[in-house]
Amino acid sequence: MRDRVLIPWSAAGVAVCMTLAGRVMLERVLLSKLRRDVRALNAGDYRPLLSGYAEDAVLRFNDGDHRWSGEHRGKAAIERFLHDFVGAGVQGELRELYLAGPPWRLRLVARFDDMATGADGEEIYRNRTVLVVRTRWGRIVHHEDYFEDTGRIAVLEARLRELGIAPAAAGAGGPA
Repeated sequence: MRDRVLIPWSAAGVAVCMTLAGRVMLERVLLSKLRRDVRALNAGDYRPLLSGYAEDAVLRFNDGDHRWSGEHRGKAAIERFLHDFVGAGVQGELRELYLAGPPWRLRLVARFDDMATGADGEEIYRNRTVLVVRTRWGRIVHHEDYFEDTGRIAVLEARLRELGIAPAAAGAGGPA
């Protein structure tokens, strides 16, 4: 009688352990992929990161008087956003990643620190950001950024204009 009771609990325990191990593996794979994509972004190639967005994705960025302002709807608009990101020389680092939900409807929260330097090496921008992302079957469908200090983005925009770094024209694309 005792053996019959232990067998279902053992099977349940194995299932829980396998589920947890799968979740840990998913987190490690995603973190590795995203860090690789950010390295490419920092090198001027946004295509690996862009490939993770669904065609109908939406990226919401802090409103203000800067080239990244507002809602970027669709992959082409997100490509222009990323083109401007690399064109401005912004560099970032993915610090932390948190996941929630099932793989077909995953939610991600990431800490992303970014900065930019001028041609002379002077730091012209530094900020800390939290990215909140929703996915559908492995593709980003909604992405929103929250900043430690949104005023720094306007200061960066002013410095970029002083340096003559213009935003991408609508329809422009391709890696910088």
